[in-house]
Amino acid sequence: MKKADLLMIPGPTPLPEPVREVMGRPAIGHRSAEFKEVLKRVFPKLQWIFGSKNQVFLYTASGTGAMEASMSNTLNPGDRVLALVNGVFSHRWAEIAKTLGLQVETLDVPHGEAHTPAMLQEYLEARKETDYKAVLLNHSETYTGVLSPIRQLVSVIRQTHPQTLIILDAITSLGATEFSLDEWDIDVAVSGSQKGFMLPPGLSFLALSERAWQAHQHCQQPGYYFNFTRYQKAQLENTTPYTPATPQILGLDVALTLMQEEGLEAIIRRHQTLSRMTRAGVKAMGLEPFVREDALASPSVTSFLPPAGISVDAVRSGLKKRFGIVIADGQKELKGKIMRIGHLGHVSEREVLTTLSALEAVLTELGHAVPTGAGVAAAIEASQNTHTQTPAQKAVSHA
Repeated sequence: MKKADLLMIPGPTPLPEPVREVMGRPAIGHRSAEFKEVLKRVFPKLQWIFGSKNQVFLYTASGTGAMEASMSNTLNPGDRVLALVNGVFSHRWAEIAKTLGLQVETLDVPHGEAHTPAMLQEYLEARKETDYKAVLLNHSETYTGVLSPIRQLVSVIRQTHPQTLIILDAITSLGATEFSLDEWDIDVAVSGSQKGFMLPPGLSFLALSERAWQAHQHCQQPGYYFNFTRYQKAQLENTTPYTPATPQILGLDVALTLMQEEGLEAIIRRHQTLSRMTRAGVKAMGLEPFVREDALASPSVTSFLPPAGISVDAVRSGLKKRFGIVIADGQKELKGKIMRIGHLGHVSEREVLTTLSALEAVLTELGHAVPTGAGVAAAIEASQNTHTQTPAQKAVSHA
């Protein structure tokens, strides 16, 4: 009997059994008292994961929808924005901004690297008089697997442009690494359901500061579907302004409960451990991580180069056909040049060790010499005896 593929990609991510069960229940009315009670539980949990005392809006849309909403609701055509670009998804900020009629300026660094606070400070010091209405940032660049030092970058921006809106893509970082909208003084942060939230695609989330809400009051074209005012009014009544994806929201309620049971510190520690294990494992197999500095490695995804003479397609095909394990190719300029292993959401050491073991077998068959068990041994050592399981896995193992 063929088992379901093991998704080791940076989204969609594996689903916990309790989430799958609740999403498979009979449909309920989205205006029913029962569904209002679900939303009444969900909204405070979203505030918890974002680290914000303010409302968090819930959209039936992908993360890109929330990205557009963050600017269409706070900025006006002609406003100047600065986008810090180090990959495809950080560049998406610039692409969306241009469609909204904003004046876009980019500060680019090579793929696989992150902007440093010193670099940004020098850039902004020379532009103190530039009226940036917003600075657009990416926390975890899924394209390459880079984690940017957001808290330090925000501090630099506040020194020269204290009232500028800081808008952040936290799509693959939220629920995987340290983050707090309020403590870090960020104005808008967005995320998506198919990443650390352990859900299928279909939902996105947007948290905002009081500064961003005030900017919304002066927004000339906030749009219709993503309009902050409509969502703020509806959510005060524990409902949504338009028909939501009810099965995903039922799953969200359960997924957030599982996350609260595990605790933020444990979640962050688990993802850090999985990242260390994966990087150590691929290095031990003679593979080169695309992100060279360990300090910049995303806790959500590890990217690495294929061995000389072996194609990315051959490795990925071998993993899927023989072991039912799916890892990601590169995208756009990096397609066919790197591979990416996701270790995000409902993933523990078991899945990482399984993937590394299978990767070793495939590489060996393709002619890449790997010392037997080298990857798994290095990963186990990197885990430092910190055994990680998600709450759903603990429940199964203790049953």
